[in-house]
Amino acid sequence: MAKFRVRVSTGEAFGAGTWDKISVSIVGTRGETPPLPLDRLGKEFNAGAEEDFEVTPPEDVGRVLLVRVHKAPPARSRPLAPSAGDAWFCRWLQLTPHGAAPLCFPCYQWLEGERSLVLREGTAKISWEDHHPTLQQQRREELQARRETYRWKTYIPGWPRCLDEETVKNLNLNIKYSVAKNTTFYLRGGSALAELKLKGLLDRKGLWKSLKEMRRVFNFRKTPAVEYVCEHWQEDAFFAYQFLNGLNPVLIRRCHHLPKNFPVTDAMVAPVLGPGTSLQAELEKGSLFLVDYDLLADVRTNVINGRPQFSTAPMTLLYQRPGRGPLLPLAIQLSQTPGPNSPIFLPSDDKWDWLLAKTWVRNAEFSIHEALTHLLQAHLVPEVFALATLRQLPHCHPLFKLLIPHTRYTLHINTLARERLIAPGQVVDRSTGLGIGGFSELIQKNMKQLNYSALCLPDDIRARGVEDIPDYYYRDDGMQIWGAVERFVSEMIGIYYPSDESVRDDSELQAWVREIFSEGFLGRESSGLPSTLGTREALIQYVTMVIFNCSAKHSAVSAGQRPLGTYPDEYFTEEAPRRSIAAFQSRLAEISRDIQERNHSLALPYPYLDPPLIENSVSI
Repeated sequence: MAKFRVRVSTGEAFGAGTWDKISVSIVGTRGETPPLPLDRLGKEFNAGAEEDFEVTPPEDVGRVLLVRVHKAPPARSRPLAPSAGDAWFCRWLQLTPHGAAPLCFPCYQWLEGERSLVLREGTAKISWEDHHPTLQQQRREELQARRETYRWKTYIPGWPRCLDEETVKNLNLNIKYSVAKNTTFYLRGGSALAELKLKGLLDRKGLWKSLKEMRRVFNFRKTPAVEYVCEHWQEDAFFAYQFLNGLNPVLIRRCHHLPKNFPVTDAMVAPVLGPGTSLQAELEKGSLFLVDYDLLADVRTNVINGRPQFSTAPMTLLYQRPGRGPLLPLAIQLSQTPGPNSPIFLPSDDKWDWLLAKTWVRNAEFSIHEALTHLLQAHLVPEVFALATLRQLPHCHPLFKLLIPHTRYTLHINTLARERLIAPGQVVDRSTGLGIGGFSELIQKNMKQLNYSALCLPDDIRARGVEDIPDYYYRDDGMQIWGAVERFVSEMIGIYYPSDESVRDDSELQAWVREIFSEGFLGRESSGLPSTLGTREALIQYVTMVIFNCSAKHSAVSAGQRPLGTYPDEYFTEEAPRRSIAAFQSRLAEISRDIQERNHSLALPYPYLDPPLIENSVSI
């Protein structure tokens, strides 16, 4: 019988190699071979190795459809052989039939213990392209196994549903941090704890004694940004700037009509507006902006070390001066109910009264950012995308190949967060003014309002009316990134979906979209999130939204780890998608050069959406 050459690539990570025995079964149109050992003199499958083997099937199986990879413990006589739990990371397998072109089978998965794994040739295929019953059955069986491995659960009612695991120790190896990632994570965490201990902050229970004492927080991390903040944090222009380019640049919106519960008058704002204009005139011109923290109204607060904590639900009115003058605060009200007990604070007030009002706004900003912009929108929602992708899209689906780099480690970091950050009595309860009870109420409130347009940056910018406010770098850089991702996604969709009908006929795609709608957005029609997709245009926007929120959006409100556009695992084997990936990377490099050039002229650079600093997925 004709021989096959088998080339196998083992991952380079620590622990990726194995002592276990590996064999393959070749599945073809005429049948399936028994397991064919991949064996030669010496130890095989070391980390980083690429090795060649020859196998001879006992009979002709016809055109190759699949390869089954089997992993089993070695014979007992093998020296130094560990137990059957020895894991192996297979990058890919290449099968070359005699006299024919090689067939590449991407894997990029861990095999743990004694088990088998089915691999398909690397060409991405949508379900309606698979005509052979063996391939159709393989898709169904793969998804059924994944759905049994990765299950949904309700963590807190009213929150997006999440992965049903209690601890990261129980996670499947394929969604766990790598050894290197895990080591880096805990080294950084340990370093941060040691720093807090040395500063006397880790076990501190008393009040701050002075502003000077608070500066000790930054003693170990003096950067140009930290120095700038320490110098300018009390200034009105910097206070307003943070609504555009700070940690939560997604709340500010143009104001054409003052809320009835925010009774600002002309006399109050005249010192900032200057002569020859009025409040109504500026509202009509569109030069006033509002940041409203109404979701914080009546949210429960925390008790820390026996001391009750406090929160406000402020409203802040801001004014954009003509030309390119700085954005400035006009008025602050610290509750949603005006009256004698809730005055409107103004820049003309006593210096310390005004500073305290701004500080309460920053306190509210922290609560909204941590609970909603960060936890809900940048962690829990991407987890929904990640989990639905694993459950509804098989390994050979082009959308699985496209999206899997943007879901890497998300399930690990979120499981860890439920275990150590947001669980009762953990970090959020011990260190924030709202605690997990207040966070939960905020998320439940926001889930009733969160809509599709808020997740699509161009729509969100238009909805908030901030298309032309100057020096809004989050918008400027974000729109460039969105455009680059959208162009990339459009090319990829064009390769695999020839028509709108092909989108509608992709049952796996439709199941993926439906599961995100039902499990993540709890089937709420008012969210505007699609439960089905009927056109290529709708699919392009949807996939762009998923990638942007799993990468750039998270980076803008958190911190970067892994560069956007990096695809170290070669899931795509065809030339067309590889060319699109290269073009995407080239466009990101252009955007990076533009951002870095602009930042050279800024007193406080905005680097958070510079592509090399944008992580590919939510992984920290």
